[in-house]
Amino acid sequence: MTAADPVRLAVLLSGEGTSLENLFERIEAGSLAATVEVVIASKKSAGGLERARRRGIPAVAVSRKNHPDPSDFNDALHAELERFEIDLVACLGFLSPFETRGKFDGRAINVHPALIPAFSGRGFYGHHVYDAVLESGVKLTGATVHFVDADYDCGPIIAQEAVAVLDYDTAETLAERVQAVERRLVPEVIGLFGRGQLVIEARRVRIVDPDLL
Repeated sequence: MTAADPVRLAVLLSGEGTSLENLFERIEAGSLAATVEVVIASKKSAGGLERARRRGIPAVAVSRKNHPDPSDFNDALHAELERFEIDLVACLGFLSPFETRGKFDGRAINVHPALIPAFSGRGFYGHHVYDAVLESGVKLTGATVHFVDADYDCGPIIAQEAVAVLDYDTAETLAERVQAVERRLVPEVIGLFGRGQLVIEARRVRIVDPDLL
């Protein structure tokens, strides 16, 4: 892969795939240099699978229920990924741990609907995050895109953006604004990755000036 090549993506998801749809729209509009090579869902009922099939993209369900052991589940995920040439794995609403296993170290990202390390880790997903934010009384939350590592929601942070928590927010209204930020940040990060601008230094991610590449 060179900086001029589209980023070949594998998208992992568990739900309706609205973030996947956002990627499709940006790719089709020419604003994101990427291709979605395969979509893998942890649930057979995930709506994101049908979004992929409508575009003729391979869509596979690796059921978490059928693989209760995390290692066995990841064996099945990696078996599917082996069938494709993948530059970057994007976990977009994927509710199970993905093990990079060396092959995808620095080549797997996750999006989280809060400012990691706040409101993150096991049990913090979907509406549970927004409920916890509102119950805590904080005035700021946001979205984070980070590299995946061995710990849940703990990989090096690539991009974050704050979102104000308004006095009369509900989980639904807050989610709408946070997800709008996610839909902007994820394609930006994929673009940075594709241009070779992301450098991991210990726990930090440095964004390199493209003029210096």
